Amino acid sequence: MNRRFLIAAGGTGGHFYPGFSLGRLLNKQGCSVLFIVRRGDAAVRVLEENKLKYREIDFCSLPRSFNPWRHIQFWVKFIKALSQTRRIIEEFRPDVAVGTGGYISFPLIFAAHAKHIKTAVHDSNTKIGLANKICSRWTDLFLLGLPVNEKIRNSVLVGTPIRKEFAEPVDKKQTLSALGLNPDFKTVLLFGGSQGAKALNQALIEAVKRLVAENDDVQFIHISGERWYESISHRYGKTRRVKVLAYSNEIYDLIHACDLAVCRSGAGTLAELIYCKKPALLVPLPSAAANHQFYNAKVLQSVGCAALVQQGPNLGGELYSLMDRILNASNNSVLQTMHDNYAKLGLPDPMGATEEIARLLKKL
Repeated sequence: MNRRFLIAAGGTGGHFYPGFSLGRLLNKQGCSVLFIVRRGDAAVRVLEENKLKYREIDFCSLPRSFNPWRHIQFWVKFIKALSQTRRIIEEFRPDVAVGTGGYISFPLIFAAHAKHIKTAVHDSNTKIGLANKICSRWTDLFLLGLPVNEKIRNSVLVGTPIRKEFAEPVDKKQTLSALGLNPDFKTVLLFGGSQGAKALNQALIEAVKRLVAENDDVQFIHISGERWYESISHRYGKTRRVKVLAYSNEIYDLIHACDLAVCRSGAGTLAELIYCKKPALLVPLPSAAANHQFYNAKVLQSVGCAALVQQGPNLGGELYSLMDRILNASNNSVLQTMHDNYAKLGLPDPMGATEEIARLLKKL
């Protein structure tokens, strides 16, 4: 029996990649898969590169302001998106409709439920997003990436899928040498995620310059983002043992190769850190909806595998102090303890999440 799955995914990487991993697996298993994405979404390029079918709809997020014009625009687009989604459902005739978080899920789950099609939603965060909260009233299956404090009907904790490349063996020496770095030095990976990197980038430069000046065996890989690459490279100038990258397609190699990560705490990033058991300093994005990145970070902080640093006026100084203490601890004791503490989390293995989600969806 050729099962048919319609998957709404996109927006941020944290919402897109779980759906992408799921769609890629279902496609490989002989199922028919069609993605729904927002018109103009960067996810389109990834889907095309992987020869996955998709349809675009014209939709936007619910305005957080009281601007009446934006609310009018939202409702006009919502009605249009609902009509587009209904037509896609009628043409594709899915067995199951799946949303992987974000506002793009809402028209699909709403329209599919109205047509008596089985529905499922995956939410990666420990704070359920608004669109998913509304969708939870109609879903036949609610898949959780992290534990949540509220009661969600038909919910199952499955973890957040990550790309299969994270399971491939990594040659640390080769990875670091290719970047002109010393494989014998302690390596810190710095990255800001798909949004909100400016303040974090600036604070990191301040901290890194001090650490490089004071230590002879510490080096840094700083993924700046395309937008900030020129200015950050200029600010580092001739600072030794710092490799600045605008972007990396091999983030899985870099996370495995580093000793410590300093990053935001989006759910996708956390799933990757959990799989790699990587000690981390987590700086939640302050503007994240419902402050969900803060609560994500608390999950890792609670067992001691990561430290939580809130973004404030002294962010650079705080990051310097923490990195200095961790990197200069005798016999790497702090790094080893943080690594070992991942065993206390008791969460599903992210590498098995895609297969488990696929299994549960087929049961629907």
